[in-house]
Amino acid sequence: MQVISVNVGTPREVLVRGGSVLTSIYKSPVSGRVAVGRLNIAGDLQADLTVHGGPYKAVYGYPEEHYPYWREQLPGMDLTPGMFGENLTTRGLLETQVCIGDRLRAGSALLQVTQPRMPCFKLGLRFGRADMVKKFWHSGRSGIYFSVVEEGELAAGDPIDWDTRQPDGVSVADVVALYRGANHDLEFLKRALAAPLHGGWKEGLRERWNQLSGASGV
Repeated sequence: MQVISVNVGTPREVLVRGGSVLTSIYKSPVSGRVAVGRLNIAGDLQADLTVHGGPYKAVYGYPEEHYPYWREQLPGMDLTPGMFGENLTTRGLLETQVCIGDRLRAGSALLQVTQPRMPCFKLGLRFGRADMVKKFWHSGRSGIYFSVVEEGELAAGDPIDWDTRQPDGVSVADVVALYRGANHDLEFLKRALAAPLHGGWKEGLRERWNQLSGASGV
């Protein structure tokens, strides 16, 4: 597993119908070693901290392996690293292979898997397509959010190594499938709720549990 590109961006104002919005989804590759802090990678800032950033969304990774799929889906579009707003374009690190709570060493930083990405309308702005959010959601190619357990540095070309893995873990792809209702296994859903999953994903899974089991909560 490897870091292919390190990408950062700062808030910029984008014109939309009826006004403008501030977004940091426009990210570009940087060279050299970059500091990884508790809340973000050096040079990277989030525009709306109510839905982006914070300790459980400090670093966003997106697999290089998904880019060929998107080139087929979006012919003629120049897709370069960072296009999906990811801080790290990775190789060998897929949503089906990493579990919520897994820890990985990237450069000298220690990262922990926290949740998939829920796309928002700003992804559509980045691609200039109103249907991009829907396409992204239905693709199942969510990418991976990390918290920063130990600060450090990383650079393009650095290896990504396992530090610790969750026994009987629930993968990032599993969380998306459960949230979408593609998996109705109550015992598996219960395991997902017990995992160190954060944000609206956990709330959504708890609602699904209540619907399927008739319970008042977990």
